[in-house]
Amino acid sequence: MPATKKRAYARYTLSAVTLLGRMIALERKTRRMTAQELADRLGVTRGTLQRLEAGDPKVEVGLAFEACALMGVRLFEEDAAGLTLRAEEAGRRLALLPKYARPLNPAVDDDF
Repeated sequence: MPATKKRAYARYTLSAVTLLGRMIALERKTRRMTAQELADRLGVTRGTLQRLEAGDPKVEVGLAFEACALMGVRLFEEDAAGLTLRAEEAGRRLALLPKYARPLNPAVDDDF
């Protein structure tokens, strides 16, 4: 993507990452932990953590999940074992599908 073109995100996406960032910030502050302390535990700069807590959609998803794990913010209703079972089930279902997704062939109009 050229440097001059800005990526557009759906409103739902922006709302979701804002909520996630606020949940992390809320839990961090509830635990009376400084931004620098959490950033150090995550292995990132304080500025990156601030971007995450502000809802920047360009922060790595793995970093967001790690911050949630450290702060005890639950992203799914299941516990760790439930997540593992759901991931395995999704893997089994994916194994039944074709490896590559191909578009449906358009109907041929051969009515001359």
